[in-house]
Amino acid sequence: MSYKSIKIGKHKIKIPIVQGGMGVGISWDKLAGNVSKEGGLGVISTVGTGYYKDKKYIHKEINGRPYEAENFYSKNALKQIFKNARKICHDAPLGANVLYAINNYGNVIRDTCEAGADIIITGAGLPTNMPEFTEGYPDVALVPIVSSAKALKIICKRWTKRYNRLPDAVIVEGPLSGGHQGFTYEQCFDESYKLENLITPILEEIKNWGDFPLIAAGGIWDKGDIERFLSLGCSGVQMGTRFIGTYECDADKKFKEVLFGAKEKDIKLFKSPVGYPARGVKTNLFNLIEKKEAPKIKCISNCVSPCHRGVEAKEVGYCIADRLSDAFRGNVEEGLFFTGTNGYRLDREISVKELMDKLVNGEDS
Repeated sequence: MSYKSIKIGKHKIKIPIVQGGMGVGISWDKLAGNVSKEGGLGVISTVGTGYYKDKKYIHKEINGRPYEAENFYSKNALKQIFKNARKICHDAPLGANVLYAINNYGNVIRDTCEAGADIIITGAGLPTNMPEFTEGYPDVALVPIVSSAKALKIICKRWTKRYNRLPDAVIVEGPLSGGHQGFTYEQCFDESYKLENLITPILEEIKNWGDFPLIAAGGIWDKGDIERFLSLGCSGVQMGTRFIGTYECDADKKFKEVLFGAKEKDIKLFKSPVGYPARGVKTNLFNLIEKKEAPKIKCISNCVSPCHRGVEAKEVGYCIADRLSDAFRGNVEEGLFFTGTNGYRLDREISVKELMDKLVNGEDS
């Protein structure tokens, strides 16, 4: 099967592979810029941009942490990330991922438009008011992430009524993805919630509203997986974990080494301050939590609204902003290392160019 290009709003993606937005700092300028350069859609994570270039672009920090949401989600750093990514991919479409659960959601969406995103992807909640914050940027395509046809129906109904527009594409993310899940812990192991079983109902719902692309995500690893979901009616796929194993991935080398050394049994679902189950590698952090020796929770960055200023963090035993940023910077002892279920299959670094070639032509290419 040869891949067809995918059109998202006014933007044509030559190879229908969307690189998942991974934060803090796993997919910034180097990774996203190179994925777009090679014909896919590179996606910049807007989470924790205050840490970019060792916090060079923020106004205030406390104990080495960006202070408050306006520094954790640094507008100036985001602009610089886009500027540097553009030097790599030039005029190729470039995307961004903005979590709905964050504090300052509206401001970050506006900042992302201003920074030059062609396509904005939003998950971690139902972004029913997303178009409100993109006024003045008609060419920016909007792509919500959903986990069910019901969720898509709610979004389409509200966007149509309030803003007279529909999504330019939709991503369905199944329960094998890395990071936060759109399912309960039990649903993540329920056959009926497998990605394959979510596709048809969502395609049927799309027909009720018109015609826009469906992109499948969660547990997709190779050319065979891509072809399988294209054959089910999807227009493209989103892949995150596999791009961690590239030279261009923006994470510290030690982050990658954690995944290279992980076994299948090490990849678990954990409780998260965000309120959703989250998948990552069981590392020393969780031993520290069990022994009540984990780093103290101070909520300096005030990153996500469902955490209620550290209340939920104290319930689960860790601050997600601090632990994800520590992982990005290579702190193996205290970092939180998100990955999808296939993360244990990463064993060495390759270039984005080589990976895209494998995804298009097969592993032996």
